[in-house]
Amino acid sequence: MEEYASEIELSINTGDEETDSTIHELLASFSLEELLEKTLQAAGIMQPAMLTLVVTDDTTIHDLNKRYRQQDKPTDVLSFPLLDKPLVQAPADQLWSFSEDHNGEESEAAERMPTFVTPSELAMNLGDIVISWPTVMRQAAEAGHSAVYELLYLFAHGILHLVGYDDATEAGYTVMVNVQRTVLETMGWKAEGQ
Repeated sequence: MEEYASEIELSINTGDEETDSTIHELLASFSLEELLEKTLQAAGIMQPAMLTLVVTDDTTIHDLNKRYRQQDKPTDVLSFPLLDKPLVQAPADQLWSFSEDHNGEESEAAERMPTFVTPSELAMNLGDIVISWPTVMRQAAEAGHSAVYELLYLFAHGILHLVGYDDATEAGYTVMVNVQRTVLETMGWKAEGQ
C-alpha cells in the first residue's frame, strides 16, 4: 500500500496573538496529519486527503454557525465538506446527504452534474473544519481533561463529518464518538488526566 500524503492547511486566528502563539506551540507537539490519517482509516478510507483547519474565536464561529446552520450561537466545531456525497459506507441514518431535495428525491441539477473522482494517488480535498478555541477551553474544563485533548477530539469529529458521518441521530452520534475515542486512544490520548 502506498504511503499516505495527507496534508492540513492550518490557520489560527483567535484575535489574540499570544493565544495564537500558544495554540501553535501546542499543535506543534504532535502530528495533525497522523490524526487525520488514523481517523480516515478508522472510517474505512485509505486514500490520502487534505483539508483546512481553522482555529478561531467564539465570535467568528458564532457568525458562521448563524450564517450556514441558522443557529444564533457559538459552537465548538463546524465542518464544511466539499464532497457531494458521503465517502464512508454506513447505514443511511448515520450519514448526511446534500443531493436530495425536500421530497427525498435527487434534484435535477444533481443528476446532470458529472462526478469528479480524485485519482487514488492524489490527496482528496475533504473541505474545511472550524474550531472555536474559547469553546475548546470551556468544554475541556467542564469535562476535566486538557484543552489539547478537546481540540484533537473535535478535530477528529470534524473529519468524520467531512467524510459523511452525521450526528443528528443517536446511531450517527454513537458511531462518531466511538471512532473519535478509539483513534485518540490508539495515539496515546485518554480523556482523563491529560
